[in-house]
Amino acid sequence: MPGKSALWNLLLATAVVYLGVMAANAYKENDYIGRPDASRDTIAISAEGKVTALPDIATVSVGVQTDNRAVSAAQKENSTKMNAIIEKVKSFGVAAEDIKTSNYSIYPQYDYVNGRQVERGFMVTQNIDVKVRNLDAIGEILAAAGDLGANQVGGVSFTIDEPEDLRQQARLKALEAAKKKAQALADASGVKLGKVVGFSENEGYVPSPMYYAKDAAMGMGGGAAPSISSGSQDVIVNVTVLYEILP
Repeated sequence: MPGKSALWNLLLATAVVYLGVMAANAYKENDYIGRPDASRDTIAISAEGKVTALPDIATVSVGVQTDNRAVSAAQKENSTKMNAIIEKVKSFGVAAEDIKTSNYSIYPQYDYVNGRQVERGFMVTQNIDVKVRNLDAIGEILAAAGDLGANQVGGVSFTIDEPEDLRQQARLKALEAAKKKAQALADASGVKLGKVVGFSENEGYVPSPMYYAKDAAMGMGGGAAPSISSGSQDVIVNVTVLYEILP
């Protein structure tokens, strides 16, 4: 019957429209999950939290450079000196896993005679990175390495081994500072401060200075142990907090 067919067509069209609306709403809901409602009145506040602490780890690079006409002789001399340095470093309580070879290289050396390149021998260089957990031993370690033939010493850098607790302290300070700033602004504007609807953060260190052992680096190791101070280090967290503003 024509009337029945028209009714079915109307019902079908209604169902299609209904499903389309439901799909659009579902897409919109998914698209805005985790995002602040654009219709809200909000204010973004940035603040910094800082905690100062003493470093508990030092890292220093120690190296030996040797030259000889024969590559095997240069390697042997280099290995003998470096092995002695490593054993001495361990005697200060440095664990084997805290000593890492960072470079081992062999290069030919040349002289120029009458405009010609003439090979004169080989240079062997080996470097290790040493992580020192007993900061009081740094000066003695550097002095001992120089006595045993180290002629390359890099800068001494200091870090904090487990900084997460300090980051959390800095984070809480930053959040407290952000809330105070937001509340002051809300009071001045005659509105109420609502809940937090967004948050982001950046974190990092303000590194302590690096120290350079001049005598050892210039191949003048030995003598009195250098006095090296670790100073302090800042752990900083910067936050941006998005607050809801209520009338």
